[in-house]
Amino acid sequence: MARVNRWNPDTVAPPAGRYSHLASVPEGHEIVYFAGQLGVRPDGTLAGPDARAQGEQIFANLEALLSAAGGGPEHLVKLLTLVAGVEHLDGYRAAQAEAFKLWFPGDDFPAQSLAVVAALAAPQYVVEVEAIAAIPRTS
Repeated sequence: MARVNRWNPDTVAPPAGRYSHLASVPEGHEIVYFAGQLGVRPDGTLAGPDARAQGEQIFANLEALLSAAGGGPEHLVKLLTLVAGVEHLDGYRAAQAEAFKLWFPGDDFPAQSLAVVAALAAPQYVVEVEAIAAIPRTS
């Protein structure tokens, strides 16, 4: 079965981080939308007060949700990350680098946007990531 296609045409500047400019979904895939994930463990407790701990938990949550949907990180098409303040960027980027090293060893990253915002839904949350994936379907 075909896989999600990701690429960076040479008609625009190379990506400034871990993302691809374009991603397309081949036929035979179901598009799955993931609500914004917070750094909250399955038992409902916060993974930690900092962006790294929350980011690590977010990527664990995304991996669990991808599995529940019948896919894996290789099926991610697009991520949108919201970080509550520039002071949390380094922690989030460290968590992302760790996850992406395992998920995308060939640097074949999904399309991605990152925004620094004033706040998230509650003051204890410093990072939120939503996703779109394309899961292969056999029927």
